[in-house]
Amino acid sequence: MNSMIQRKHIHSLQALLVLAAVLTACAPAAPTVDLNAQMTQAVQTAVVSIQQTQTAAVHPVTTEIPEVVPPTAIQTPPELAGTFATNLLAPGVTAHTYVSDSCEYLKAKWASTSATPGTVVMVIMIHGITKGAPDAGRPMDMSGKEFNQLVNDLHDAGFEAIYTQELADFLYSNAKIPPRSVLMVQDDRHHAGNFNDWFRPLWDKWGWPVVSGWIGVDGAQDPYLQENLPFAQEGWVDYQAHGVIHNINMSDSSTDEFLTGELEGSITNMQQLFHKTPIAIIWPGGGFGVRPVQFARKFGYQLGFTINPRGPVMYNWIPLADQADPRTPSYIAEGPVNDPLMTLPRYWDTDARSHIDTVRQIGNQAAEYAAQQKPTELAYYDSVCAPNYGPLP
Repeated sequence: MNSMIQRKHIHSLQALLVLAAVLTACAPAAPTVDLNAQMTQAVQTAVVSIQQTQTAAVHPVTTEIPEVVPPTAIQTPPELAGTFATNLLAPGVTAHTYVSDSCEYLKAKWASTSATPGTVVMVIMIHGITKGAPDAGRPMDMSGKEFNQLVNDLHDAGFEAIYTQELADFLYSNAKIPPRSVLMVQDDRHHAGNFNDWFRPLWDKWGWPVVSGWIGVDGAQDPYLQENLPFAQEGWVDYQAHGVIHNINMSDSSTDEFLTGELEGSITNMQQLFHKTPIAIIWPGGGFGVRPVQFARKFGYQLGFTINPRGPVMYNWIPLADQADPRTPSYIAEGPVNDPLMTLPRYWDTDARSHIDTVRQIGNQAAEYAAQQKPTELAYYDSVCAPNYGPLP
């Protein structure tokens, strides 16, 4: 390429010299000029010009090396531990969860407005309370002395009674309730004397309500109704559904008509008589199944109570059995139903006192386990959940 440029410049120079010679020949005589010297000078000048042109045309190439930016480290979220477990439950009973979204669960668990981890609820089933010794034909009843011992022991252990709606709010969203709570459920209809003798003193002393499982078989003609209406108006007796016919258990073999009558019928009955919509079904006779639970959900029930004394309940933690135990054939296995909130366990009143300390220990163990997992769970929430669920309130 450079030789071609040189040849072009020399040819141009030669042409100029020829032209200069012609013009010189035509011009008037002048002093003698040394053409060889001029040619030499011209060639030297042309060569210098060519060299300068080449130098100007060729620029040094500088390659810019881009700044090396280290790749952003991808942070792997910490692995969450398993569900809290305890050796204080009966054999064959395990804790079942019902909140599948880890972020939803952690936000409810660690929000400053929520119940503290380890908050535990003891649900107690109460049938009849007698002033003297219970009738031998009613083994589910307890004496007034035994009842007073039970509630005093609960109070001394730091328990406080709550309403059904408070329990629902706690189980669904971990709403604040007393760290040790008790839900006292009085099954079946009772005369005014039962509530005035045994439960009104608890309301007056400690502000403890009681749940009444209302049977709607007699409707507006119910002989117990007029005695119970004042308690409903005062607000310390919390009436919930306990079926209509009641003496026939609901099961998977029940007809659609029967399930509708027992579940929707209870709602209609209580709306008319007590001007309230029940949120809980206290399964009559402890009978339930997949279909009864599905029907209950369809009609808007939020909670269901069995007669199975599996243990206490906590947020996203319900102790249930996956298989029937031949030692306790009347306790239906709840696991196959796959809806823990509709198959909640209840302690029997006659031996509930013996479980108070166990319930307290389970709550303490759960609190300790939560404290151990808190750094990991908060780190997980910050990295995985916060972008979509927002910061913890």
